[in-house]
Amino acid sequence: MKLILRTLALVMLVLLALQCSRREQTLVILSTNDMHGKIQRFPHLTTAVEACRDTVDRVLLVDAGDRWTGNAYVDRVSLPGRPIVELMNGLKYDVVALGNHEFDFGQAHLGGVIDSLCDFQVVCANVASDTATFAPVAPYVILKRKGLKIGVVGAITNYEGQGTPAGNKSSFVGLRFCDPQQAAMEAADALRDRVDVLVLLSHMGHDRDYELLARESRYDVVIGGHTHEYLDTVVCGTQVGQTYKDLRNVGATTIRLKGKKVISVDYENILTNAYAPDSVCAEAVARYYADEELNRPIGELTELATQVGLANWFVELMKRPTEAEVGFYHIGGVRLDSLDRGGVSTATVYDLEPFSSHVAEMWMTTDQMRRMLIAKYNEPTREGHRIDLHSTTSYAILVNDQDQAVDVKFPTLKEGREYHVVIGDYSFKNYPGLEYREGRIREELITDLMLEDLRKGPITPDNHQHAKVER
Repeated sequence: MKLILRTLALVMLVLLALQCSRREQTLVILSTNDMHGKIQRFPHLTTAVEACRDTVDRVLLVDAGDRWTGNAYVDRVSLPGRPIVELMNGLKYDVVALGNHEFDFGQAHLGGVIDSLCDFQVVCANVASDTATFAPVAPYVILKRKGLKIGVVGAITNYEGQGTPAGNKSSFVGLRFCDPQQAAMEAADALRDRVDVLVLLSHMGHDRDYELLARESRYDVVIGGHTHEYLDTVVCGTQVGQTYKDLRNVGATTIRLKGKKVISVDYENILTNAYAPDSVCAEAVARYYADEELNRPIGELTELATQVGLANWFVELMKRPTEAEVGFYHIGGVRLDSLDRGGVSTATVYDLEPFSSHVAEMWMTTDQMRRMLIAKYNEPTREGHRIDLHSTTSYAILVNDQDQAVDVKFPTLKEGREYHVVIGDYSFKNYPGLEYREGRIREELITDLMLEDLRKGPITPDNHQHAKVER
């Protein structure tokens, strides 16, 4: 009888254990992407994260890339990026992906920040290094939360820069960026049977994420970045989320499991400003912002400047010291969507153009300008099929029914004539197939030209779009 009772008791314990192992479990992944140094919203993010950690016992905090470039108070310190990394360390981020702007200050700078400053893990499955300045990072990590194993994979775009992320070629010398979608699939092969939840931190852009998920459906969630989308959707059965940019939202992915089996995945974008700022974090941010030189207003705008108006301003400023006849500026280098009328501080100037861009000058014929604009429009990237190079010289790109540029009209230029042209040095150094005579990069920084112009007196922006697409 005693043996029977002991056996029954053992069976009951086993059944109870099985029942407990199959009970519902919840994992919350809090995510950011494309913060671009906007640390002024970190106190709100801190409150949101801590509120979640107080409520849920399994929480991950992750980022999908582009943590700096876009805020003078982060980018123009002795070690660029330090303020946001220190704040992330304080908030105890778990794992982050690489974005293209992580390389803006060079791979040696990035390698040093990862090695000496980051308390969180950095993952990227599609970068390999032959240099001593940038040690390879892990393709993925496996994190544990109270019995759950979570695999986190990182992937970075290689679509914009001839096999590299967007950026200056010099930042990528000695690095190889293989196909991020293929790398993500290989990582899924390696991890799927070893983890309970599989997450991709993607800095490929939402369009490339969709392409991947049409081929690879084993990820439970893709947390994306790069294209600055406000995104909450399901693609081929996989939840995809993106928080737009600038820490305006925090992503919250709620994953429910029965035992170790995922039964639901839900994503939500939550406004960071919906939370009261954390006072300790706010004090830390205030110390970073206490820079008298950056805070000082140096000029003013008489009316709001749109992004096109800001690009036109850049073009006119570049033409002045060179006495050039035609100017072009890449819209991706204008980092503010608009600028309100009123006072403009030094910090705002560096936020507007954070890349320390120089003026490049050359001589180009109308045919050479035409081929440049056609090639740029027809690029199979997110920079293609739009007006990418802004100019105060009018032009019209003619496109066919397939939205391919076939010609460019210049109403105010003479065909066959050679013109003195200025362009931003990023375009000069990185646009493939650029044709010109006597091209060179000058000493002038575009930020210095802006500061000088603001000091001269109020500026009225030209918000007129001088370029157009004709079908």
